[in-house]
Amino acid sequence: MPGPDEISVQQLARLIGTPDQPHIIDVRPQEDHDADPFLMPAATVAHFLTPETALPAAPQPIAVTCYKGGKFAQGAAALLRNMGHKAEVIEGGWHAWRAANLPVVNRKCRDQTLWVTRHRPKVDRIACPWLIRRFVNPQAKFLYVAPAAVPEVAAKFNAVPFDIEGVAYSHVGDTCTFDTMLTLFGLQSDALARMALVIRAADTDRHSLAPQAAGLLAISVGLSRQFRDDLAQLDAGMILYDALYRWARDGVDEGHDWPANRPQ
Repeated sequence: MPGPDEISVQQLARLIGTPDQPHIIDVRPQEDHDADPFLMPAATVAHFLTPETALPAAPQPIAVTCYKGGKFAQGAAALLRNMGHKAEVIEGGWHAWRAANLPVVNRKCRDQTLWVTRHRPKVDRIACPWLIRRFVNPQAKFLYVAPAAVPEVAAKFNAVPFDIEGVAYSHVGDTCTFDTMLTLFGLQSDALARMALVIRAADTDRHSLAPQAAGLLAISVGLSRQFRDDLAQLDAGMILYDALYRWARDGVDEGHDWPANRPQ
C-alpha cells in the first residue's frame, strides 16, 4: 500500500492517457537514462536538485519518479511541496513500472515539440496529435498548413512533418500514421492496439477491419465540417479520442440494449 505522498504504479496506470494524468517528472540520474532510454508516458526529465525546471505551464498534480522511488524522488517531491505544489512519489519508481510491463515511450521522441501536417484534418491528423499530447509531450504544438507547404514549413520552423508521403511519420504499407507513431515511439498496450485498429480502419476506409470505424469516420467528417479552425477541431477531437481510449481500455465488452427486458 502506498505511503503518505505516494502513488502506486497501478493507480498511476489508470490515469495515463487521460486528462487526469498527473505531470510526471523523472529525476533519475543520467546513467540510469543511458541504461534504459525510455520514459513513462508524457514524462519530463529534470535534475533531482532542480525539479522545478520541469514544472508544467498550468498547475496540476505532480508525480515524481527515480529508479526505485527512493532518495532522489523523495527529496525532489519534498522540494516541490515546499514550493507549494502537490507532488507525490511514484511507489517503486521506474523499476516497478518496468516490472509491471506498463507502457513506455522512447525518450528521444519527448523533445519533438513542434509538428506540422496538412490542414483540414479528418482521422489520422487528429488521432496522432492526441497520441502525442497524451503519451509523449503534453506541450506539443501542431501546425496545420496547405499540403504543398508542409515540407518547407517543416524545414524553416524545425517542425516534424507527419501524415504526408515520404516522411518517417506516415503510412507504411496498409497501416496508417497512428500505427507508425506507436512503433517509433515504442508505445505498446492492449488499449492502444485496439484503438489503432479502429483508427486504421477509418483512415484507410476499410471498415470491415473494425465495426466502430464507420462511426469514427462519420464523427470525424462531421467535426471537419463543423469547425473552420483546425485547432478548434483538434480541441474537440481530443475529447473524442479520450472517449475512444477509455472504450478501448475498459469498455470494449459493454453493449447497449433497448428495451432492457427484451427476450433473448
